[in-house]
Amino acid sequence: MNASCDPDVAVLVPCLDEEATIGKVVADFRKALPRATIFVCDNGSTDRTLEVARRAGAVVRREPLRGKGNAVRRMFADVEADVYVLVDGDDTYDAARAPELVQRLLQDSLDMVNGSRIETSVEAYRRGHRFGNVMLTRLVAWFFGERMKDMLSGYRVMSRRFVKSFPALASGFEIETELTVHALQLRAPIAEVPTAYRERPPASSSKLRTIPDGIRILRLITRLIREERPLEFFSAAAGALAVIALALMWPVLQEYLATGLVRRFPTAIVATGLAVMSFLSLACGLILATVTRGRNEAKRLQYLSVPIRFSSRAVPSSRSSAA
Repeated sequence: MNASCDPDVAVLVPCLDEEATIGKVVADFRKALPRATIFVCDNGSTDRTLEVARRAGAVVRREPLRGKGNAVRRMFADVEADVYVLVDGDDTYDAARAPELVQRLLQDSLDMVNGSRIETSVEAYRRGHRFGNVMLTRLVAWFFGERMKDMLSGYRVMSRRFVKSFPALASGFEIETELTVHALQLRAPIAEVPTAYRERPPASSSKLRTIPDGIRILRLITRLIREERPLEFFSAAAGALAVIALALMWPVLQEYLATGLVRRFPTAIVATGLAVMSFLSLACGLILATVTRGRNEAKRLQYLSVPIRFSSRAVPSSRSSAA
């Protein structure tokens, strides 16, 4: 692509049973980014979502495997563009801010701009969702760095090299967590821009289940900590085992020093076993830390191997005519 040309922008909308909102979402993003191509990935809807999206002017794709992560993975693999705008199909995000998010990505040569949510009404954000978002965001920040305030936002703008180097292993609503951790692990240039977040229209219902999906996200974070921060993970396990072993062994040791006898053989055997497990856990952490470093270097090289095809100053105009 010539450096003077506008970048190719793709708007990616994963959705399931969003007949009531998808038409407005497509129309709003066509107005905000008239040169962009809008892709709607239907995830097995049983209503007229496909028909409404196609009539609104979107390019429709299907992903039969249920789960938002599966839909996003399919679009990341199939769609070729320079800039990717990922947004939910429930009409809760402000499409008018899309040109600003894209402009920020291009002008600052970033790989991700996260649209952090600002509630425009009390109904927009359920209390359980708000608490879970804060808790999970802080947990990720503790282990991977505090660079985002709203880790679970579904409104993001990403560069081609970030999207094409993203493994996309999550199958459900954990996809936002995986995107965030991938960016933090790569130490990719990212930014966060506040965006309005409104409640769903009355005819639309949320597919996010607060407790089950919260548990799935927490499990993903635990797995990512184990895989990406193995020394910290296994050192914590080693420390816990060592403390338990010492607590069990202390009375046995006191009795031995006082009488020269060991009468609690089962306790001594269990304590010794826990001490050995503590040492093995620490050794696993040290070994896996070396393996993880090599894997992260490979991920970084893959990320750098994806060419950037647009000028950092080429910005699509929201006032230009539709292509």
